[in-house]
Amino acid sequence: MLKFVLRRLLLAIPVLLVVVTISFFLVRLAPGGPFMEERAYPPAVIEKLNAKYGLDKPLHEQYFNYMQRVILHLDLGPSTRYLDRTVGDVIAQGLPNSMILGGTAYLTALVLGMAAGIVAALRQNSGLDYGAMAVAVLGVSIPNFVLGPLLVIVLSLSLYWLPPARWGDLSHLILPALTLSALYTAYIARLTRSGLVEVLRSDYIRTARAKGLRESVVLLRHALKGSILPVVSYSGPALAFLLGGTIVVEKLFLIPGLGNFFIEAANARDSFIVVGVTLVVATLLIVLNLVVDIVYALIDPRIAYK
Repeated sequence: MLKFVLRRLLLAIPVLLVVVTISFFLVRLAPGGPFMEERAYPPAVIEKLNAKYGLDKPLHEQYFNYMQRVILHLDLGPSTRYLDRTVGDVIAQGLPNSMILGGTAYLTALVLGMAAGIVAALRQNSGLDYGAMAVAVLGVSIPNFVLGPLLVIVLSLSLYWLPPARWGDLSHLILPALTLSALYTAYIARLTRSGLVEVLRSDYIRTARAKGLRESVVLLRHALKGSILPVVSYSGPALAFLLGGTIVVEKLFLIPGLGNFFIEAANARDSFIVVGVTLVVATLLIVLNLVVDIVYALIDPRIAYK
């Protein structure tokens, strides 16, 4: 297992370098720039700003300078959108907020989704099964930018139960977490149901029941352990994108997370922040997929990594 983990970590290095390279050139080759003429900057000021941030050099020289800074000094560069701040400062401010929101949303989705999936699997072809899967389809069908305003209208503007936006105490976390968790709750419910239905038809489950074990023991100790593998596999990339910032929900509820900083930087053509946030999300994706593979081996002893 240790060799497998080390090999995966070593392979992650060239992957991240490729991600940074592609992101760098995509952003730099896009039309416009951080100091566009419509901002009414005098040409002399634009020239000095480009020189300050190294944007007056040829593209290949900008790339090599940037990669040298990232590799040798772990410096993602300055921000052209937020003056006197570095990309590291922006990420340090936004990442904790995104992780709190994403972690809360996924924990909510995991509890509600698995509960709905288990009930649906144990009551196949019943009203509970059809109802749970209908709600799951609804959760997949309604996008965040529709569900969020609906929750705000009902719970904030009509019932006055929760604040509609901003970021502060626990009450500000509930609406965005519910909005963000809806899609993932639906997927987890469907994955849990399909996995549990398949496992409950297995020979070893019939053997466990034939031994006289209680149904709760059969479910919790035997069936559930084998049925959550699809959920574990789904959790890696899902958590990476949740923890790395969610653009729509953070923008909708005015949350100072990575997603909000990312969209503002993209609109302002701040290539340093765009590449930096992309690198953070790619790193989270690689690390969490590795964690998923390790958890796979712990849950299912038949899986062995060499």
